[in-house]
Amino acid sequence: MDKTIVIIPARGGSKGIPRKNIRSLGGKPLIYYSIQNALNAFRDAYVVVSSEDDEILSTAQLFGANVFKRNSTLSKDETTLDPVIHETLFKTEEKLGYKFDFVITMQPTSPLLKIDSLKSAFKKISNSDADTIISATDDTHLTWTKNGDKFLPNYIERLNRQQLPKVFKESGGFLMSKRVYVKENSRIGEQIQLFELNDEEGIDIDTFLDWNLCEFLLNQKNILFVVRGDSQIGLGHVYNCLNLADDILNHNIQFLIPKNNELAFDRIQKSNYKVFLQRSERIIDDIVQFSPDLIVNDILDSDLDYISALKANNYQVVNFEDLGPGAKKADVVINAMYPEQEGLKNHYFGHRYFSIKSEFLHHEPICFQNEVSEIVIAFGGVDPCNLTRRTLEEIYDWTLEQKIRLRVILGLGYAKKDEIHREFAKALIHENVPNMASLLSKAQIGITSAGRTTFEVASLNIPTIVLCQNEREKTHLFASEENGFINLGLGSSLPLGSILEEVNNLTLNRARRAKLAANMSNSEIREGKSRVLKLINDLL
Repeated sequence: MDKTIVIIPARGGSKGIPRKNIRSLGGKPLIYYSIQNALNAFRDAYVVVSSEDDEILSTAQLFGANVFKRNSTLSKDETTLDPVIHETLFKTEEKLGYKFDFVITMQPTSPLLKIDSLKSAFKKISNSDADTIISATDDTHLTWTKNGDKFLPNYIERLNRQQLPKVFKESGGFLMSKRVYVKENSRIGEQIQLFELNDEEGIDIDTFLDWNLCEFLLNQKNILFVVRGDSQIGLGHVYNCLNLADDILNHNIQFLIPKNNELAFDRIQKSNYKVFLQRSERIIDDIVQFSPDLIVNDILDSDLDYISALKANNYQVVNFEDLGPGAKKADVVINAMYPEQEGLKNHYFGHRYFSIKSEFLHHEPICFQNEVSEIVIAFGGVDPCNLTRRTLEEIYDWTLEQKIRLRVILGLGYAKKDEIHREFAKALIHENVPNMASLLSKAQIGITSAGRTTFEVASLNIPTIVLCQNEREKTHLFASEENGFINLGLGSSLPLGSILEEVNNLTLNRARRAKLAANMSNSEIREGKSRVLKLINDLL
């Protein structure tokens, strides 16, 4: 069986970052990471730390490494690694009474190196003609060199990075060689291969800036959003999670979409987040593959077995819009749509916990206008009851007679777009708008369902008529007169002409519109997102 030695050179006299190798990074001495990687990646190898510093050697022993006290003459600033590795190898072989077949150098300055990369590189050198394998990162850029006082390009033609010839930079992660090629002044054989690391793994700590970046990456948590979105429940849950994800900057974020929710998958994919569709029969079997630290569920009511399985894996769990039996097991439940319920721990109810999109936070509330020149219709991403058409059939001709602009915002999943464009051509019709706040703010009256759009119009102080899509929406009590809304109840049950009657009355009644706008301005909508983000961050 081949014998392998892993040598970790760790000098005590670091100048850039004093005492670097035993300084605490993420709660552990820097050298801890290379020792643990070596011990876990090469379980049968002889792992030895080479240093002239007694404190470093003592620390290395504490974490399970063998130690070799090198000659002080090999610890100077100008000393290269080749003689250090050669001396450690030669003296260790002399001590053990046998020679090694492979010599691996791992520098402590690469704490983000992954065990899988080490194993893959070693498998490559063990099963190929390679004499030496060196870790490297892609460093392809437009580069220049200096000749005297002149700067000269290292390229012939200015191209995009993707079109340039690949250039690789060695990292301090590892250098693996067959024993025969390790000499006093060289560790490199004739057949050399590079093992490409990603940018994160390839970080070498040489400066405090590198150190701070590694500290940041080591403290990152894995957050998995589990989100529903289809033609029945719409895309409100998707937009809620995307909105939160955009403001969680310090952690790794991924999305998992349950089966038969391809509409949600497509929308999230367009935002360039990592998103995956459920593949296993039980979604919990997919979840464990992500090794998450925290799960954010926006799937409506959760069942007890599902949340219990998450907690059995020691995941932190945050649920949105959840009145199901599983909610009692979650760490935090945020029900911005629903009124307060007593006796529930870690539940946060009401509009004070609605996470409004950043574009609305950046947009100033509009000033009240006496005259109505524009009305906006926006029934969300799907509008399953086609309340858009129902509303247009009642008020379209009236708005033309009154010379009031009618703006219609259609969502990604709305199925009747062609009909709306064809039959109501004089309305201003928009699809999948990226600037919702800007479009809504042009109107003096809004018409929407009782979902998330109610919070958005409230942040802009736009008096709004509400038509509920279903019985569940009727429990969303924010859409009430005290918050600036005229709620007509279930849209599909309204008598013919009732929408037009209410729009006409609200247009003429300036005092009522002014009162509704004033009620909206007192609703604290703009602070909700920061409250929710704090609840999430407190769990990490």
